[in-house]
Amino acid sequence: MCQSEARRGPELRAAKWLHFPQLALRRRLGQLSCMSRPALKLRSWPLTVLYYLLPFGALRPLSRVGWRPVSRVALYKSVPTRLLSRAWGRLNQVELPHWLRRPVYSLYIWTFGVNMKEAAVEDLHHYRNLSEFFRRKLKPQARPVCGLHSVISPSDGKILNFGQVKNCEVEQVKGVTYSLESFLGPRISTEDLPFPPATPCGSFRNQLVTREGNELYHCVIYLAPGDYHCFHSPTDWTISHRRHFPGSLMSVNPGMARWIKELFCHNERVVLTGDWKHGFFSLTAVGATNVGSIRIYFDRDLHTNSPRYSKGSYNDFSFVTHANKEGIPMRKGEHLGEFNLGSTIVLIFEAPKDFNFKLKAGQKIRFGEALGSL
Repeated sequence: MCQSEARRGPELRAAKWLHFPQLALRRRLGQLSCMSRPALKLRSWPLTVLYYLLPFGALRPLSRVGWRPVSRVALYKSVPTRLLSRAWGRLNQVELPHWLRRPVYSLYIWTFGVNMKEAAVEDLHHYRNLSEFFRRKLKPQARPVCGLHSVISPSDGKILNFGQVKNCEVEQVKGVTYSLESFLGPRISTEDLPFPPATPCGSFRNQLVTREGNELYHCVIYLAPGDYHCFHSPTDWTISHRRHFPGSLMSVNPGMARWIKELFCHNERVVLTGDWKHGFFSLTAVGATNVGSIRIYFDRDLHTNSPRYSKGSYNDFSFVTHANKEGIPMRKGEHLGEFNLGSTIVLIFEAPKDFNFKLKAGQKIRFGEALGSL
């Protein structure tokens, strides 16, 4: 036995040295697990980034000793997009030297395919900073408003999804949905809102659909960075209420919308609700990375992308007052608001059952063109 143990001695010592890195890593990971959650994330991020960047899964053997990478979604959500967006906003407001304006704007025009022939002012030297260039106005004849249809596109962009709202779920892209109530927020007051409160799904939908024989419809329009960044009234309606949701400012491009469930419910957004001739109507401007600034022209009290906010919070403002018992009337095609860069517009409205969209998913559309008709 002694000779056998003596022969096995070198093998045991070799095995011990082979397992030493794993033991060390286990101890290290054990120390990490005792850390606070923010500290743990901070220490885990570098390894996670390398895990996804290095080829051939170079760090995958670490999973054998108990380490797990942060998911891509969680890693992306941890990026300080609000801070970056505020920094981008400050940069956009810096006045460019006269000689630098044409090269900078020309590069942007070439990158995103901007058609400057439609701009009210084609001279690039006219725009003092990037913010003015993003918010450029169009020539009056550049976007004729279709008057034969009930609803027009409020902006330039790409149609991500449209159709009837079913089971209180709205599609942000094909196959990825979000809750209608989470998106619009709970009903809290019958005085300030054009619809009473509701909590169950069926009841919530029934409170939005105020007229017998009507259905609830939705349409999602994505504005790319090269698109015209202002948005307009899609129909004749009266806006009675505004609800502002502070939140994240993650990218809303179609690829990201497929990746992150309920993306539109996480991001900062401004929900305008009111009535049109067929009942309930709402337009929601969804913020995105570098689009923390959402401006509604008639709403001077609205301030978006504040440095601090409470997660899940929102604030309401009613345009119905004792002096104005109807709200803010908007005409079809009238200027409503603007983004500082591309983002998303979501329309949710009530209409008769014979309302038909004249759209195809993925198609490009311009402000003033018809979305659908009765």
